[in-house]
Amino acid sequence: MSELTEIEVLVRTRLRSLRNTLGLSLDELAARTNLSPSTISRVETGKRTISLDILLPLATALQVDLDALLDVHSDDDVVIRPVPNSSGERTTWLLSRPTASMMALKLRLEPTREIAEQRVHPGRDWFFVISGRVRLWLGEREITVEAGESAEFSTMTPHAFAAADGPAEVITIFDRDGQRAHVHHESWDQPAT
Repeated sequence: MSELTEIEVLVRTRLRSLRNTLGLSLDELAARTNLSPSTISRVETGKRTISLDILLPLATALQVDLDALLDVHSDDDVVIRPVPNSSGERTTWLLSRPTASMMALKLRLEPTREIAEQRVHPGRDWFFVISGRVRLWLGEREITVEAGESAEFSTMTPHAFAAADGPAEVITIFDRDGQRAHVHHESWDQPAT
């Protein structure tokens, strides 16, 4: 099978699977796209050529972007092998792919005498304390988050966090806005919170 044919089969399969997952009939999807049900059926079954004028409205109606439909990367290696990166009082492990829309990091925080600079950026942050205790500053508030607890907050509130009393390990997840605010441009895994 040629590479182009494999991509077409993959896109057709994704279109049908997304439609079924969303519980849409051919008629319902047709109403959302201004395409006929028979056109959509022929695209899904390979009896019609896939073109951008058909693919764009289908992607929009199925709530995905074209990149997701056309992505041909293999899931052969789904295991991520994090590598530690130390910077000052922090060691980080990138737990997601650098190109992911959501970033996941494991952090080992060492206690410090300095109070971290509070920052703001669009989005939300979330972290889970694996071990130790973490001091979270949200504007004027200071909150201690214990092992086994998590924190989620709007990042438009000035915020920072650091280890309290001794070393702490956390898992943190943030979106691309958070990544731009927390991660230095030189390295994917050097948070600046």
